[in-house]
Parts: sequence; structure tokens; C-alpha cells
Amino acid sequence: MTDEQKIIWHCLADADAVVENAADRILAAAKEAIVRHGRFRIVLAGGRTPEAAYRLLANANADWRRWHIYFGDERCLPPAHRERNSTMAARIWLDHVAIPRRQIHVIPAELGPAEGARRYTDEIVGVLPFDLVILGLGEDGHTASLFPGHRPLMDRLVVPVTNAPKPPAERVSLSSFSLGQAEQVLVLVTGMEKHGAIQDWKAGRQLPISDIMPKNPLHVLLDDLAGT
Repeated sequence: MTDEQKIIWHCLADADAVVENAADRILAAAKEAIVRHGRFRIVLAGGRTPEAAYRLLANANADWRRWHIYFGDERCLPPAHRERNSTMAARIWLDHVAIPRRQIHVIPAELGPAEGARRYTDEIVGVLPFDLVILGLGEDGHTASLFPGHRPLMDRLVVPVTNAPKPPAERVSLSSFSLGQAEQVLVLVTGMEKHGAIQDWKAGRQLPISDIMPKNPLHVLLDDLAGT
């Protein structure tokens, strides 16, 4: 890893443009990865903007049987709880395409932060690097379930979170190291409420997303409200 984060900023007209661009980039990354090594390993984010991109993917033509789905973080809630990222992704996208169930790798967060993190570490340790990691950015600057002010656990692939400042407090998250182990990292940011976090990031304030350093530049897609 280097000590300087490389970022390419893409300021688009509005949230719809961000979502459409993101869906196009995801599909292009999938085609490239499948040509390169026969499969596509993507890490999904939760949040409003990624969710909108997944809705577009539900109607796309793709070689779905070669896709392998992972998750950047999950809330410690029952498996089918509506507020879980895996439940959202299944409802609006994954249940509607032909990705084999065994290739959808859900975080077992219902087991609690420590055990969920341990088991998901076993799930991902043999598949790094990912082909594409999708991230969002919270109003407070958090990404996945990595929050500002929390001590990063750089020696772990998956971390237990027990004191998240927004409910639920207990979560499981890929570490900044794991999230950076990817050919591409795509960050989706929309809305005026994200403007402050973007400015903090650009100004060099220490945010969790600042610790994610893939070998290639991060691509940040943001709408006019978040970016200006």
C-alpha cells in the first residue's frame, strides 16, 4: 500500500446520472473480469444511491452465472430483516437474475459482530483481490460500517463493530485493507447532505475512506449537489 490516496472525481449533473453511470461501470467491469479470468467478484454497498444502481442492474443483460456477490458490511439483525443490506439487494436485484445462490456470499451478521466477522473472514480470505468494490459515503464520512473516530484494525480482513454511532450499534464490516484489495473501487455520492463529507475528504481530514488505497485510483461519482 502507498501512503497517498489516488482519486479520480467525476461530477455528474444529478443523482440519476450518477446511478446510470454506476450501473454502466459495473456491467463493464463484469465483462472485463469475465474475459480476464472467467468470473466477476463484486462487493456491494448499502445505501440509497447504490440501491438505485442495483435496480437498473435487475433489468440488464449480463453473464450472471459468472458473478460472485460479496458485501462490504452488514447490520447484526435477523437474516431476512428488511434493514439488512443483503435483504435489500436480494429484493430489488439478486432475486431477479440468474446468479447461482452459492455465489451470493452473505455476511452472517445475525451471529453477532465477533463470530460474524470470523466466519466472513474465512469466506473472503481465498478470493482477494476483488474485481470491483462499491462504496457509499455517509454524512459523517463513514463508509461501509467504518466510522470516523474509530480505531482502524488494519491487521484484519473483516472487523466486528460494536459501537456504531447510528443504529444498530452492532455490525460486521470489511476492513479498509480488504476494501482496498480490488482492481477497481467505485464510490457513489449524491445529495446536498453529503457535501460536507466530500469537502472534508478533499481537504485531507482523516476519514475511514481515506484509508482505502487500491493499487488503481478510486473513481468517485458524485452529483452536482454533493460536489459543489
